[in-house]
Amino acid sequence: MKAAVLHAQEDLRIEDVAEPTPAPGEVKLRNAYAGICGSDLHVYYGPQPEGGAQPHPVTGATLPQILGHEFSGTVTELGEGVTNVSVGDRVAVWPVYYCGECPSCKKGLYNACQKIGFHGLSSHGGGMAEFTTVPASKVHVLPESVDLRMGALVEPMAVAWHAVERSGVKAGQTALIAGAGPIGIGVWFALRARGVETIIVSEPSEERRAAIGAVGADILVDPLSENLIERILELTDGQGVDVAFDAAGAGPAVITAIASLTPAGRLVVVAIHERTMEFNPSQLVMAETEIVGSLAYLPEDFDAVIAAMAEGKYSAEGWLSEVEVEGVVGAITELRAGRGMKVLVKN
Repeated sequence: MKAAVLHAQEDLRIEDVAEPTPAPGEVKLRNAYAGICGSDLHVYYGPQPEGGAQPHPVTGATLPQILGHEFSGTVTELGEGVTNVSVGDRVAVWPVYYCGECPSCKKGLYNACQKIGFHGLSSHGGGMAEFTTVPASKVHVLPESVDLRMGALVEPMAVAWHAVERSGVKAGQTALIAGAGPIGIGVWFALRARGVETIIVSEPSEERRAAIGAVGADILVDPLSENLIERILELTDGQGVDVAFDAAGAGPAVITAIASLTPAGRLVVVAIHERTMEFNPSQLVMAETEIVGSLAYLPEDFDAVIAAMAEGKYSAEGWLSEVEVEGVVGAITELRAGRGMKVLVKN
């Protein structure tokens, strides 16, 4: 079968590999779509240990690795003992592998496992291939109203859904999203699904402002040419926003988001920061505001996103593009250069 296989830093090859067979407890999937995300760019451009990575502590996987951890597919074969799904079911895959023993796992925070792995990043297969096998416990069946293209968006949208869960926001409250990439768009959808209507989006990229505007966002601010804090105070009757989300991964966005909060407001950091930053903690003390982190997702976040998709609360229009598997490297290059939004690989 054809697959996108990472061998080393900036060495991804489209090659024929053996078609997998499901082991007991696994299902075989005919992959449909797989998204390219920042993690794929990180492993593609990041240095790899000479001779391949050490075996992953949970999965035992090493390079070469088939990429694709946010994907959808159709069940084509059941391994021994599988009863929770049927051949022909269309599914999204919760791709997390966890140790079950670390402090996070003991608290049920499998998304924060200290040895976490992902199918399509550190596993025996991935979504950028014609077929893959995964434990049956990881598949989430899609209802008829959610197609396979949307199914491939469940994973990144679940990242955003989990972040909104961490915010504790309630219907009728106000929010700021810093960064209108795919996760920022996902935060917007999740907030709207919870009844939040006043959502201010801060994004310096004209292309990204246009993309989130295309799905319905109507309060868009360019923080490079406008005073974001003044706009927020104007839109919230001088109160500040109840919750803010850092989906930008930039220090200035965090500082401004903290300053935008109403007393006792909460900032959720969902972006990964490549650089350190400085801020004065007194900003938190003086208004009893909070900063919390949000990492990945739990299975229930997948279920919640799929249910919201079935209710028509998500749209793929205006911010998705597709490539064949042969176009993966080109798409990664374009995304690295800051061009494009969300790219799906069609198998």
